[in-house]
Amino acid sequence: MLLQTKSLTAFYGDFQALFGIDLTIEPGELIGLIGANGAGKTTLLRAITGLLPTGGEKVFFNGADIGGMRAENRVRLGIAMVPEGRKLFPSLSVEENLNLGAASGRAGIWTLARIFKLFPILEERRHSPATKLSGGQQQMVAIGRALMANPTLLLCDEISLGLAPIVIAEVYKALPAIRESGTAIIVVEQDIAQVMRIADRLYCLREGRVVLQGAAKSMDRHEIAKAYFGALA
Repeated sequence: MLLQTKSLTAFYGDFQALFGIDLTIEPGELIGLIGANGAGKTTLLRAITGLLPTGGEKVFFNGADIGGMRAENRVRLGIAMVPEGRKLFPSLSVEENLNLGAASGRAGIWTLARIFKLFPILEERRHSPATKLSGGQQQMVAIGRALMANPTLLLCDEISLGLAPIVIAEVYKALPAIRESGTAIIVVEQDIAQVMRIADRLYCLREGRVVLQGAAKSMDRHEIAKAYFGALA
């Protein structure tokens, strides 16, 4: 087991955002995390990365309890996230943004040369300010920056948000190559059809709880819609 959460809860002050989340992911597996806005998807990623405190015995990575560990130490263990909205540094070039991902010093196969092979347009624009690129190219930079940390678990939060369909297809085309490198992936996605095509398993969240999980290929649209909207479906 690469990652496991056990009865994971999370709070923003007095507000409880997650209720008893049990999630697992195996090495090299791709998990789709779906649910309506406000369901708790981003909160779950933040809890896994340590950006949101959870306490001990809630998050396990390679069998070790990392629930009380700081976010930067989780990066050194092999967890990296592509945040919603990309969060690139506007004062830095594409190459400089990518190199920030390697700051943890974690060894692995992902180098600038390999990122440029995955996303050739970034090599052409390597000296350009990162935020002057198109939205799709910026998303490639954000993914590349996370990969430069050489993670064994990559968390992708809404990587298709605001992008044109042709650009989304280009970004998603990179995910199989990332998996082939041995990296497991959790993808938060609003486009259910898109994530169902590539995911091994799906978890659906509603109001901070897992309401549906299973093999992506075994689920139908009615089942997912009911999980999304509950009694209204």
